[in-house]
Amino acid sequence: MTTLSYGMRDSLTMLTRNLRHMRRYPSLSLLLLGQPLLFLLLFVYVFGGTLGDGLDGAAVGGAGGREAYVGYVMPAILLMTVASVALGTAISVATDMTEGIIARFRTMAISKASVLTGHVVGALVQTVIGLVVVLGVGLLIGFSPNASLVEWVAAAGVLLLLAVALTWLTVALGLAAKSVETASNTPMFLTILPFLGSGFVPTDSMPAWLRWFAEYQPFTPVIETVRGLLLGTGIGNRGWLAVGWCVLIAVLCYLWSRSLFARERDR
Repeated sequence: MTTLSYGMRDSLTMLTRNLRHMRRYPSLSLLLLGQPLLFLLLFVYVFGGTLGDGLDGAAVGGAGGREAYVGYVMPAILLMTVASVALGTAISVATDMTEGIIARFRTMAISKASVLTGHVVGALVQTVIGLVVVLGVGLLIGFSPNASLVEWVAAAGVLLLLAVALTWLTVALGLAAKSVETASNTPMFLTILPFLGSGFVPTDSMPAWLRWFAEYQPFTPVIETVRGLLLGTGIGNRGWLAVGWCVLIAVLCYLWSRSLFARERDR
């Protein structure tokens, strides 16, 4: 077998290990998935009527009201689902780093890169499952996208690209954390950023100083791109900005993760 074949085999082994953890300990997955579902139900049924009436019809592809607000908020909830799963990845990586299993892996004839690859691919599998569940709940409560098959594929691609970027970010945060508790708290800003963007209300309703941040932070172009693809609203250059942000974050955090893991491995 070639070095690449060994690396792929070891990565598959580590992926299987992470999937078994998900199956044996579902409480963390349920907790992480419960957060975006809670926000979806809360904002639609408690605030949706009022917030939906205040929306510009062009922002949701139709009239206002609770039904329109479901469409407006759904892209932000999907993004929060991606961020929640990524948060769980930070916890899993920190657990491996602090409980001694990495030291055991160092003594085994396995590809060292496969340890992180298993976490990343496992997180992507979990993300897909989470997105399907959250989207299904959204459809049940009135989300009515008018996207074509190509637009659905494009929206899924943007969300998966974001998942890759945030997963590598949280892998790095998990490697840098000194404890599991720290790893569980550090990525919390990922679940806050959608509120400080166009996820729940239009940015033009915000004060000028906050509006500037909301319009230029990375999550806003992702939300606007997914919203435009699913609801047929305008995207403009936000699609390229969304892809650019995701690629930049993914590359930088991959390099950061590799550096942290190599430093820990050499100790």
